Amino acid sequence: MLKHASWVCGALALAASFPSLGQQFPTRPVRLVVPYPPGGANDIIARLLANRMTEQLGHNVVVDNRGGGNTIIGSELVAKAPPDGHTVLIIAAGHAINPSLYPKLPYDTAKDFAPVSLVGDGAYVLVAHPGAGVASVKELIALAKAKAGQVVYASSSIGNLTHLAAELFASLAGVKMLHVPYKGGGPAMTDLLGGRVQIFFSTVAVARPHLQSGKIRGLGVTTAKRTQALPDMPTIAEAGLAGYEVSGWYGLIAPAATPKAAIAKLHEAVQVAIRQPDVKDKLLGVGVEAVEMSSAQFGARIDAELAKWDKLVRPLKITVE
Repeated sequence: MLKHASWVCGALALAASFPSLGQQFPTRPVRLVVPYPPGGANDIIARLLANRMTEQLGHNVVVDNRGGGNTIIGSELVAKAPPDGHTVLIIAAGHAINPSLYPKLPYDTAKDFAPVSLVGDGAYVLVAHPGAGVASVKELIALAKAKAGQVVYASSSIGNLTHLAAELFASLAGVKMLHVPYKGGGPAMTDLLGGRVQIFFSTVAVARPHLQSGKIRGLGVTTAKRTQALPDMPTIAEAGLAGYEVSGWYGLIAPAATPKAAIAKLHEAVQVAIRQPDVKDKLLGVGVEAVEMSSAQFGARIDAELAKWDKLVRPLKITVE
């Protein structure tokens, strides 16, 4: 049974006990917690959704930035909020990575939240400095095998997707590479442009202008399917590394035991928002492709992501205090 299946039973029981709660929801403004400071993709997406969800719900959806602790501060706030649907959290893929990085969290990632809706998938793109001498995924794998531990890759932080995307690549390809972490994607890209590192799993937003100018080479996108954000770029899987997939996805979750009726209204508000052409275009602007799926499907996806990153991270003994 999926770990998130337990929230369904709790939500049904609570909704049965208080039928009017779900029917009347929302009765006041909905707080959309962003576990980051203002600015950045999470904040941009949250504010874009908040405007459209307000129209659907008939009450304001208010963005509340609670940055700090690598999303833990904002996540804990929502985990412990009243489960009435009036407090929700925007999450990214790192939500499913944190349990493998931190020895102890102030909440249970699998049990303390109810899935509301996926918003979309954000592709990362594997890029290389021309001086690396590789023009394809197969060439990179061959180089990394010939020069074990000498291919240098950048990340924007230890334990985030730009780091773990490279570790998953190395694991599936059976190669070893040298990791150089930076404090942000900007500094990492600066050193890639300068040739001080050879490759980088970059966000599309950071990489796109340099790909267009020809200053770096794109070898493949990390998602299972090609992305509209870079339509001509093959996936890493189709370019030579079967089974490879990493998505910088975004979605909304609520406290566990939130009534099913409230979850359904929130889910529908998100779906209506991401179907709008202008919303889709703005999401693509930050490298995110809108994806529709049910709350249950999103819960199953979170479970799969938790298992995937746990399997990769724990043997590497990557921890963040």
